[in-house]
Amino acid sequence: MTDPIADFLTRVRNAAKAGHKVVEIPASKLKIEMTKILVDQGYALSYKVAEDGPQGTIKIALKYDALTKQPAFRGLHRVSKPGLRQYTNVETMPRVKNGLGVAIVSTSKGVMTDKQARANNVGGEVLCYVY
Repeated sequence: MTDPIADFLTRVRNAAKAGHKVVEIPASKLKIEMTKILVDQGYALSYKVAEDGPQGTIKIALKYDALTKQPAFRGLHRVSKPGLRQYTNVETMPRVKNGLGVAIVSTSKGVMTDKQARANNVGGEVLCYVY
């Protein structure tokens, strides 16, 4: 697999469109940190890391609107790709949907949202947008 982050986003996006309650994804440290951000920002209900096999899996409980049955997020968009990495500093940190969405950024101080990166005064690789 050449891009595990794109695979992570695609699995979550496809499960949400199909209306699944839970999605299972092969685990890695980066994917676990991205899942924590999705839960903290309210785009997913909860997650659990199962240590089965050498790699393990992440089970993410997806969140839906009670009335419309639409997913809590409207879009998951991969920004930095293996063929073209996208880096940013604090001054040029992107704002997703004028502050309504969130950008997940991999910094030297760990994986965090764009708002946390601005507060910590660090830049890094923009992994994806969630809105």
